[in-house]
Amino acid sequence: MNIRANILLRVYLAFGLIVLFAFAVLLRLGDVQFIQGKKWKAMADSLSVREFDIAAARGNIYSVDGSLLATSVPEYELRMDVFAGGIQKDEVFNSKVDSLAMKLSQFFKDKSSKDYSRMLRKARQDSVGYLLIKRKVSYQDLKIVRTFPLYNIGKYTGGLIAIQQNKRILPFKDLAARTIGYKNENVKNGVGLEGSFGNYINGESGKQIMQRISGGAWQPVNHDMEVAPKDGADIISTIDINMQDLAQNALKKQLIKSNAHHGAVIVMEVATGEVRAVANYTKVAEGEYREQFNYAIAGNQDPGSTFKLASYMALLEDKLIDTNTMIGTGTYQVPGNKKIVKDSHASIGVVTVKKAFEQSSNAAIAELVNRSYRDNQSKFTDHLYEWHLNEKMNLQIPGEAQPVVKNPKNKSWNKNLTLPQMAYGYEMQLTPLKMVSFYNAIANNGKYIAPIFVREIRRLGNPIEQFKARVINEKICSDVTLSKIKAMLEGVVTEGSGKQVVYNPLYKIAGKTGTAQVADGNLGYTANKQYQASFVGYFPADKPKYTMIVVINDPKGAYYGALVSGPVFREVADRIYASDIGMYSAVKQNVVGNTVAPEAKAGESKATKQVYQAFGIKALYASKSDYFNSVDTSNGVAYQENVPVKGVMPNVNGMGLRDAMYLIGNAGLKARVKGSGKVMAQSIQAGSRVGKGLMVELELR
Repeated sequence: MNIRANILLRVYLAFGLIVLFAFAVLLRLGDVQFIQGKKWKAMADSLSVREFDIAAARGNIYSVDGSLLATSVPEYELRMDVFAGGIQKDEVFNSKVDSLAMKLSQFFKDKSSKDYSRMLRKARQDSVGYLLIKRKVSYQDLKIVRTFPLYNIGKYTGGLIAIQQNKRILPFKDLAARTIGYKNENVKNGVGLEGSFGNYINGESGKQIMQRISGGAWQPVNHDMEVAPKDGADIISTIDINMQDLAQNALKKQLIKSNAHHGAVIVMEVATGEVRAVANYTKVAEGEYREQFNYAIAGNQDPGSTFKLASYMALLEDKLIDTNTMIGTGTYQVPGNKKIVKDSHASIGVVTVKKAFEQSSNAAIAELVNRSYRDNQSKFTDHLYEWHLNEKMNLQIPGEAQPVVKNPKNKSWNKNLTLPQMAYGYEMQLTPLKMVSFYNAIANNGKYIAPIFVREIRRLGNPIEQFKARVINEKICSDVTLSKIKAMLEGVVTEGSGKQVVYNPLYKIAGKTGTAQVADGNLGYTANKQYQASFVGYFPADKPKYTMIVVINDPKGAYYGALVSGPVFREVADRIYASDIGMYSAVKQNVVGNTVAPEAKAGESKATKQVYQAFGIKALYASKSDYFNSVDTSNGVAYQENVPVKGVMPNVNGMGLRDAMYLIGNAGLKARVKGSGKVMAQSIQAGSRVGKGLMVELELR
């Protein structure tokens, strides 16, 4: 074969292969287009169109008095379709775009009007149909923006697209913030009420179909959602916003004063178990405290002397002691061990059990418990387990710590040492909420109930679920024991360790001081001693309404419970008592004579009569004028008329300054005032003729 033929053969082969390849491509295109077309079209749609969840507005959280603790407010992301129906024509867009840019610049103050105009025109030029204008715009601002040029053409035709997002806010800022809690992507079940009641608060998400556009952004296919979201239900909590404010302020003030590390306060209603206030603060800088950890429900530590209540209850229930049983104080040498239990104060000698409790003697209770239960140690711990002190209370909010209460079966139980140390609140771990709930059982006549934080769930104002406190133990002890324990708790405040700070002569408080050395992790009780000061009790003691605990950890300087936590308890209790007239004792009726009215200031007759009428007092009136003066008579106080006459000095003796100045002014006079109280002397005699502008001196006492 010659060279020419060889070359032609190769060309034909190459050309044939190209034709075959082209034919194969055409066949494949036909297959994709006509045979597999539906499959690939569906896949393309799935990549560019997707169904998105639209978050529902979370329900509100209210305090027990109806104050709004947490709510969701709408927040909007503003975008613009520069080719919307009403502005498709260039002349419409161009005639208004500069005016719109100027309005946006003046309102948001983040860009110049030229920058806005340039951005809008470039979006039009580049066919951008989903231009970002502004994020985090409030509903009130959105209403104003909708009035701007172009946007005021129509809801959709003007090109403005408002994408609603919900923002969670706390109207009272940090009040009860830890109890209210929060929910975010980093915390699986949320914190506080926001987390534990998420199923109610969250509502049901809506659905909206979105389409991917250039730049990876997604825009709605339709202006309206396919499925509208269903807003969440509202939570009615048990928190009282005023008590919460009191608790937080009093606690923070004492933490700063004591330079302590952290502290907690809990106020609980006796009969219902409803928690009215929970305050938790941690030191974050010198003199600065914030809510970072819920010590109230998760702060497990040795309770110290506040636990003596349980120890004495067990002894009284088993009839091993009575309140008049005599016991030594000061020190107690534990048999079979080198441990010497010492009181924090000087020995008060041999005293009654009641006195030992009131003065918080460690030595006395250690000896009583060890001597009474040494041969049958489980008998003591059985009481603690019967009272469910070793169990969680199944709270409505997450984070409750597991109580630690030993028994003789535990490996760490020391048969010579554990029992006497448990007697005064060591070798166990209990939270402040656990302790206040136990004391609440005493105030509640022995009925031990678990505290609750939510009273009711409402949807559209209608209750859909209500909550009552769970009864842990219907009767934790006999009535005989209960009456003795109550007397001992009252004695702590009237005669014992709480008298100096907590006692208030206006109403009765019952409670117990507590001071415990805090273990430093695995190092135990180190030489660098840290203490926990506490006071727990209830008030008014004769008709208990509230139980409260105050716990302050690692105070510097004084560390005793009465001196550190006592002032917080007293301040909060006093303010609650003062604001709740239902706790006041009945006022004794005092009768002044038979039908004789007590003397009041002379002055405006209408005001005086209103006061007498309110008190149900019948007064003698010898006047029908607007102003009158009182007159002493043998039958009491009568009132004579005082009619002001222009140019005549009025009688203002016995009047308050306000009424006296009114009459003097009407007479055309000026006054110079000395002292305070009511008018006892006037420099110009009543009834004298006076000229306009004359000065009169009034002496008040």
